[in-house]
Amino acid sequence: MATRRVLVTGCSSGIGLAVAARLAKDELRRFKVVATMRDLGKRGPLEKAAGDSLNKTLEIKELDACCETSIKECINSLPNRRVDVLVNNAGVGMIGPLECQSIDAMKELFDTNFFGLVRLVKEVLPDMKQRQSGHIVVMSSVMGLQGLLFNDVYSASKFAVEGFCESLAVQAMKFNIKTTLVEPGPVVTEFERKMYESAEKMDLSGTDEETARIFRELYLPYSKEIFTSLSQTPEEVAEQTVNVITAKDPPLRHQTNKVYMPMTALKHADPTGRLPLHTFYKMIFKHDRVFSATLGVLRLLQRRAGKK
Repeated sequence: MATRRVLVTGCSSGIGLAVAARLAKDELRRFKVVATMRDLGKRGPLEKAAGDSLNKTLEIKELDACCETSIKECINSLPNRRVDVLVNNAGVGMIGPLECQSIDAMKELFDTNFFGLVRLVKEVLPDMKQRQSGHIVVMSSVMGLQGLLFNDVYSASKFAVEGFCESLAVQAMKFNIKTTLVEPGPVVTEFERKMYESAEKMDLSGTDEETARIFRELYLPYSKEIFTSLSQTPEEVAEQTVNVITAKDPPLRHQTNKVYMPMTALKHADPTGRLPLHTFYKMIFKHDRVFSATLGVLRLLQRRAGKK
């Protein structure tokens, strides 16, 4: 099998770094990895993770997903502009009461999470069509399937990503181009840690006292429990992403965390939307003991899954 060139975005840390390093260290040497990031000054952790593969099966390039010129310059620097697999990973988060978020901050989030993807696909898709081959892999989220409390804007950006890819996938098939949405649940990264640290100090003066209380006393503690119980490591997500890339017939959607699937399955079980809405409401506001017990069961399932 010919070596495939894989361009990965957002590689300075977290999932992007783990995916790039894992592909570069592939024992069968099936990939030539172009690991990109907006700020090359943050390349140190990736260089360390890449080890001996650096400048052999992995090269690091600058790419800002929010800048069309940056994207074009990066793609133009590649031999024949060839990108066999695009792994779109660059993204930012946002949590908190809607009233406390500025419209400008929301636009910036969409500029990275949604329009960053659109810019990249626009640049690589014509060449993939011409070659009649390619694979577009997009790091989405379970929050692109099921909205969650105080994640309104972030979830909206991931819903946009899901709709974009689902629509594009039909056209892409005509040109033998595969499309896959990788949908992790909670993932323990430095990015997530800093986001929740900032949330604990967040100025909530823009909202009412009850909403502020719910955010501080319910949402944040529950989120910590969820991360403790259900979270994956970037390396676990990376391993499954590699499996998707190497699959003979890759799926349109792939959830990386099996124990989180019951949460997203609720949505498909009731087309009216009442079942997931009422279930999440009761778990958070009515039956906190049930919530804790549910996490306990899911934690047990995760441990069993890890032993298989």
